[in-house]
Order: sequence, then structure tokens, then C-alpha cells
Amino acid sequence: MATATATTLKAGTRPPWVGLGAAVWVQIAAGNAYNFPLYSHSLKSVLGFNQQQLSMLGVANDIGENIGVIPGIACNYLPPWVILLVGSLACFFGYGVLWLSLSRTVESLPYWLLWLALCVATNSSAWFSTAVLVTNMRNFPLSRGTVAGILKGYGGISAAVFTEIFNILLHGSSSKLLMFLAVGIPILCFAVMYFVRACTESSGNDPSENSHFLFIQGALVVLGVYVLTSTILDHVLSLNTVVCYTILVVLFALLLAPLAVPVKMTFARMTSSKSVPIDIDQRVSSTDSLVQGDGSMEKTEPLLMKKSSSATTSESFRECDDGSEVAMLLAEGEGAIKKKRRPRRGEDFSFTEAVVKADFWLIFFIYFVGVGSGVTVLNNLAQIGIAQGMHDTTILLSLFSFCNFAGRLGGGVISEHFVRTRTTPRTVWITCAQALMVVTYLLYASALDGTLYAATALLGICYGVQFSVMIPTVSELFGLKHFGIFYSVISIGNPIGAFLFSGLLAAYVYDTEAAKQNESNSMLYSSGFSCLGPDCFRLTFLVLAGASALGSILSFVLTLRIKPVYETLYAGGSFRLPRTSDDQ
Repeated sequence: MATATATTLKAGTRPPWVGLGAAVWVQIAAGNAYNFPLYSHSLKSVLGFNQQQLSMLGVANDIGENIGVIPGIACNYLPPWVILLVGSLACFFGYGVLWLSLSRTVESLPYWLLWLALCVATNSSAWFSTAVLVTNMRNFPLSRGTVAGILKGYGGISAAVFTEIFNILLHGSSSKLLMFLAVGIPILCFAVMYFVRACTESSGNDPSENSHFLFIQGALVVLGVYVLTSTILDHVLSLNTVVCYTILVVLFALLLAPLAVPVKMTFARMTSSKSVPIDIDQRVSSTDSLVQGDGSMEKTEPLLMKKSSSATTSESFRECDDGSEVAMLLAEGEGAIKKKRRPRRGEDFSFTEAVVKADFWLIFFIYFVGVGSGVTVLNNLAQIGIAQGMHDTTILLSLFSFCNFAGRLGGGVISEHFVRTRTTPRTVWITCAQALMVVTYLLYASALDGTLYAATALLGICYGVQFSVMIPTVSELFGLKHFGIFYSVISIGNPIGAFLFSGLLAAYVYDTEAAKQNESNSMLYSSGFSCLGPDCFRLTFLVLAGASALGSILSFVLTLRIKPVYETLYAGGSFRLPRTSDDQ
């Protein structure tokens, strides 16, 4: 039943480019969980939370964003628009409750309710991302790394896009941001959900496909540079209202750029269709003359059928005479009786077949260390900036977002190039990223002048690379049939890392140091519960550096294990889809 349902959902008759263009907007919406640093400080000051409570809200943010097992399963049974509808409802109700509390529309909502509301709100990200990733990777099965890099690249730049909206349109108001997330994102998803659907799979034979991907990647690079530049200019020059709104208009136009591909293809089809009726008439007339000329086709087919039928009948009698064992062997050789075997890496695994593989848990632990430690810094980015003397920390979020996008897009493009030209396993780049993260955390721990921006930029790149590389790696090792479930289960490593590294370690170290400062200066700690100085997070960064060192070692081991698989999958320079039981 599952196989039949999945096959039905994959059916489509339209080119997949419209769906990819619409998925870009959904992926921007799926970045709503990255907005936590924009309103976390307001939650702390307005509602009177300490760092421990705020960090646990950050854990709720990451749990909601990454618990996608249910949408992963649902993708095999439900059309994408239903998945997007559920995500929109979660976004509306979750952020709506947070807005009621922060705006003081409803007084004294309990902490547990706010924790649960944030979990529900950011869980919309899991529904959005799963819907567009699974749908588009099935639509482009031979370009998985490129598609994953593009979609995750837009997801990475979404934080900078929301920061621009936060600063220009919402005037830096956290309560207005929560209202925008509660209402604006569902409206956006309702507008584009019709276009995110299963389409005709790309065969990879279209020579213009690479140029289309390059165009979208180029538009994404221009968008990233534009958003970062405009944010810095607004931060330094304090641009006037007209210029700010002009920036938003141009931003909107750049987000529409991927739709230029299906528009161009539509006009090209309309231009070439004028000559099609002549060709069809010629084919029909030639076919009619062949069939009606002397009736040879009509006469030949019955003769062939009779001959085949008589031959089959004589073979059946012969099989009966030879005995049941010979008949059984012939039937098995013809495929009438199929022996089920376990899938090999590169074929379609079921979930129970995948979880017993060491490679699956190696990917899980590597992802848990790399992304779990990175999201710890992201959730505490505002407090890290304040501890090191910054007053406006939105520039840090924009910098992280831009570099996160660059890492996601670059990770997809570079891994795709080297896997096709040298059959290099994609996990090589995860190894490099986690090794570089060790250096990054040591830079944070040093708290030297000028290192905060450099460390944030490096962390964003490394964080993004792991997202865009993990997605195609999982699909290549365990197949696309149940990819939504695999992706969702491995993504659980993110909130687990956030809980351990941020909710327990970072919050404890921060509050302990703040308490020490409170003893020497009671006004410092009581007004806003803020900790100042490099010691607020130094121990946390040293632990994260050690965890990343372990992750880079395990990633290197995984690379050695799966290298023969990639040499088989990409022999000849292009991905070869393995034959499934349905094809045999």
C-alpha cells in the first residue's frame, strides 16, 4: 500500500521548475525559527526570564524546528499542499500565543505554555522544509546535491531577509515580528502551495538544465550579497524611509528571480509550437498509409500471436512432463518467484533496514555534534554579542545568515562537482567544516578584538555546509523512497545538541558567571540579568571545540567507509539510479 501511494504521489505531467520557484518562497518561510535571536532579548526583559529559562526556550525553538518525523511519514501518503497547510496552522497558533504574551494582550501566561507554543510555532519549519525538499528532490533525482544546496541556501539567507523586514518594515519591534510570523507566513504558504507538487521527473537529458540551475544559483548569490550589503549600510548610515522601502522592493524582486526559468520555458514552448501541427499531420498520414495500404500490420500481428501462443502451449506440456522441480526452476528464473534480499547502500531502504546500519548512526552523531553545537551559538548570539560589548546584535545575525547561506549553496555546488568528477564522498566537506569549527570556537573563547565578526562568519559557513551536504548524502546511501523519514530522524540531532550544549551547559555557565558578577555589583545582575565579559561563554566554547574535534574524526571514518559506494554510484561522472524491485 505504501509503495502504491508513494508512486501515485510522484505522478505529474508538468515540468518541475515552477515547483522549484515556489519552493524558494516556502523555504524562506521555513527559516522562521532563525528569528529567535531577534526577539529573545525582549522575552528576557519584558517577561523577566533568566538565562536558564531563555536557553530552554531556545531548546524549544530547536525541538520544534527539527522534529519532523510526522511530516516525513506524511510525505509518502499526502500531497504537499496538505503538509504546507498543517505547517501554516502550526505557525499561526504558535506565534500567535507568543505575540499575546509579549505584547501584554494576555497577562501572565504560564512558562510551560510559552515553551509549548514556541515548539509548535517552529515545528512549522519542519513541515515546510520536508514538503519542499522531498518533493523537489523527487522531481530532480539526478541533481540532488544542487537542489539541496539551492533550497537550503534560501533557507540560510532567510534570517537576513527577516532581519531586513524586522529593521525596515517592523521598526525593530519584537511584538510586531511575532505578529508578522503568525499571519504573514501562513498567507504566503496559502499563495504558493498549489505550485509545490510532484511533477514530471527531470531525466537530466535537457542540455539547458545546467544553465537553469546556474541562473538560480547566481540569483541566490546576488540576493545574499544584496541583503548583507543593505543591512550593513542601514546599520552604518541610518538610511531614510524612502531608501529603506526601495531596498525591500528590490529584495522582493530578487526573490522572484527563480520564476524566470519557467517563464522563459513557457515563452520558448509558445514560439516553437507553431511548427508542431505540421509535423503531427505528417506523422498521422504516414501511419495511416502504412496501416491501410495492404493491411500487412493487421495480418502480421495475429500470426505472431498465434505462433507465440502455440509455442507457449507446447512448452507448458513439456514442463509438466519434466516434473515439478524443473517447472519451479524455470518459473524462478523468469521472475515468477522472487527472492527478497536486503538492499545495498544506494538502493531504497526501509526505515527498519536503515537504522541497523552503522553509517546511519555515524551520520546522526556527526550531525548532532556539528549542527547541535552551531545552533547553541545561534540561539545565544544576542547574549554573546552583549557580553562582548555590542549594543545592536542584529548585524551579527545578518552576518551569520549570509555566511550560512554561502555555506549551504557552496557545499551543494562543490560537493556536486567533486562527486561527479572524482567520486569524492560528500562527507569530506563535513570533515573539513567540523575541523574549521574547532578553530572558530577557540576564536570565540579568546574574545580578542575583531574576532567576534570573523568567528561568526566562519561558523555560519561551516554550519551551512553540513546542512546541504547531509541531505543528498542520506538520499544517496539510503534512497529517496523514504527520504523524508530519514531526513527527519537525523534532524533530531539538532535539538538534542541544543538541549545538551545550550539548555544545560551554556545556560549554566552564563548564570553562574552572572551570579558572580552580581555579588560584586548587585545592580549589574538585577537589571536585565545580563552577564558581561568573555567568561560568560568561554567554558562553553572550549567544550564545543572538543566536541567538534571528535565529530571531524568520526566524519573522516565515515568518509573512508562510504568511498567505495560513491565510486560505484558515480562511475562515469553521473549518478546512476539503482534498480529497485519494481524495475526488475
